[in-house]
Amino acid sequence: MKNIFIINGSHPFAHSGGRFNETLFNTTISYFDTREEFEVKFTQVGDNYNAKEEVEKFKWADIVIYHTPIWWFQIPFGFKKYIDEVFTEGHQNGIYASDGRSRKNPNINYGTGGLMHGKKYILTTSWNAPKTAFTLENEFFNQKSVDEGAMFGFHRMNAFTGMELLATHHFHDMEKNADVPFELNNYSAFLNDLIINL
Repeated sequence: MKNIFIINGSHPFAHSGGRFNETLFNTTISYFDTREEFEVKFTQVGDNYNAKEEVEKFKWADIVIYHTPIWWFQIPFGFKKYIDEVFTEGHQNGIYASDGRSRKNPNINYGTGGLMHGKKYILTTSWNAPKTAFTLENEFFNQKSVDEGAMFGFHRMNAFTGMELLATHHFHDMEKNADVPFELNNYSAFLNDLIINL
């Protein structure tokens, strides 16, 4: 039995209704809920939550699945607030003990104080930017991938806790040219490939 904790980092704001990420979130919950080898817990960051209870979900989980849109090249402010509150609550309580350094030699071992070793995470992001903005020469992201560029800090955050990246899946051009059935089919194939190795 694997414990899966699913987080929807999307929440309504301005012209973003969060509908695609809500669909993705519900699709993921249903996907794992219907398989008896998985136990599922989930959080919608736009709803009220208790930071202590959220820490317990991270401690319980074998795999954390983050779903987030990208707003201005970063995660939404509500999702950032959630992470700040929950990870701070998890200091010396299952998420991280310290930054890993000692006062005797503070120049080394930064980022080694995490308490979530053995746990893995999956990240999905949704973008207005087309995939070509990341891959073509002279386009906006200078041929840096989502994971090497905009989400680099997010991945280091998880590494700081001791978690290991299992996989990422990125959705592009979701504002002007979204084909939601196509994207969800691709996402289901992505999950099917993943669970073979879980």
